[in-house]
Amino acid sequence: MPAPEQRAPAVPASPQQRALADAVREIEHHVAAAGWDAPVRVFALVRTQAALEASPSLADQLSTQVLAAARAEPWHLTSIEQEGLPAAEDLESLLAALSWPATVDGTAVTVERVVLPPHAEAAMPQDPDAALAYLMGHPERTDVRIAVGVLRDGTSWCALRARTNDSDDEVGHGPDLVPGLVQAVRATLA
Repeated sequence: MPAPEQRAPAVPASPQQRALADAVREIEHHVAAAGWDAPVRVFALVRTQAALEASPSLADQLSTQVLAAARAEPWHLTSIEQEGLPAAEDLESLLAALSWPATVDGTAVTVERVVLPPHAEAAMPQDPDAALAYLMGHPERTDVRIAVGVLRDGTSWCALRARTNDSDDEVGHGPDLVPGLVQAVRATLA
């Protein structure tokens, strides 16, 4: 995976994208609090107002701040971490095995990856074992955590944190920072 290029900070364009950006930021921050070297984590995203209408007791589990935000913003999203994920050899297989009921408005995934600058990636061996050794031993490698969220209407948002700049104010954001992963997550909603 090539290293992400530097871009100007992205600004969400619609109410849905603002809500999704907030949810992805919150998920990435939550996952970051647990530290590095974490497994893939998957979250269902539901509109908070609809979830409260369907299950009023949910209000007891949410903070007053979240309840106020949900009342003020119809697109406010609540994330629900999914446990007991199906066994899968890799992220692609896991995502291919996921599907969501109509009550789920979107989904988010967090995953850690190792990236190299383009010139170093171009020199990577073709043999998978040699490529892994090359990647893990390369002095320019960067560990990153990627959070990708997608709504049913196709709206997407990503957050990217490098281990070398492990600070909440150093997280990159945008709608399409990892296009291949955005597309794979979007496919789980089809």
